[in-house]
Amino acid sequence: MSFAEDLDYGLFNEYLNGFMVSKAMFTACELGVFDLLESEGFLTFNVIAERLGTNSHGMEQLLDICVTLKLLKVEMKKGKALYQNTELATLYLTKSGPKSQYNMLLYMSKTTYSCWNHLTEAIREGKNQYMRTFGIPSDDLFEAIYRSEEELVKFMHGLHEIWSINGRDVITAFDLSPFPLIYDLGGCSGALAKECITLYPECQVTIFEKQEVVQVARKHFPLLEEPRIGFHIGDFFRDAIPEADLYILARILHDWADKKCIQLLTNIHQACKPGCGVLVVETLLAEDKRGPLTSQLYSMNMLVQTEGKERTPTEYQELFTQAGFQDFQFKKTGKIYDAILARK
Repeated sequence: MSFAEDLDYGLFNEYLNGFMVSKAMFTACELGVFDLLESEGFLTFNVIAERLGTNSHGMEQLLDICVTLKLLKVEMKKGKALYQNTELATLYLTKSGPKSQYNMLLYMSKTTYSCWNHLTEAIREGKNQYMRTFGIPSDDLFEAIYRSEEELVKFMHGLHEIWSINGRDVITAFDLSPFPLIYDLGGCSGALAKECITLYPECQVTIFEKQEVVQVARKHFPLLEEPRIGFHIGDFFRDAIPEADLYILARILHDWADKKCIQLLTNIHQACKPGCGVLVVETLLAEDKRGPLTSQLYSMNMLVQTEGKERTPTEYQELFTQAGFQDFQFKKTGKIYDAILARK
């Protein structure tokens, strides 16, 4: 093999084995490896296996993979390998981490990963794979996504974790101080609502959500006991949307085909007064749709799990124009999620 061929083959192998890397990280989270090491310090693989109730040989292999991935570090003492979390693992992979993504990883492992087993069928058929994966029809998309309280809680915690990292950037991408009355449509756990009232002390935020989501939010997210955050129970496709100064649509439009997006934006346009705004938070594709890779993969995931796709700024502008909005701006945050602000 030439040097160039060696490089190509190395890259090929990296792609070939990428799913194994993800699953190794998911499994270490699911088994509790990072939480155990965070609480008890350096431990041998035998002790970790015993504490977590696993096979010792399998655990040793998993731990050493995590060391190679820089999720764990290892120290040799008296001929024994002692394992401990790296800063990355402490930050993102432990339940108590300041930027924990633990619940999102569980959701990715149990739900998204399972759906991606049927990616071939999704591409052939052009529709999501909930029926094949879980035996659940997706005529009502979110009835499938929220198919049990356990799944709903996991999903909501996952979104909460995403906004713990990305929320401030998207809420400060534009000056929202001119919009004191805010409706967060599909605001789920209230993480972005919390960011809004923290950054803009004069604002009041109402989360517009389905009844089952509101019930779970009140039960599992006590931080929402805040007088400037309220709930409005309803379905924003079927029920009237109240008048507000600003409407937030965070990770909403990417769930739906263009026709439904235009329907929702039109409903908002009819509900609000001149000068009101719509803040859309999504991952944006490049105009030629050939990047960024994360946005491309997320768009493919929308095919596998929803009815929608990720879009380019121009595609979003076209949706807003068809719904009657005139002023359109977008800002890249430098992170996964970007911000769009349109006004009536």
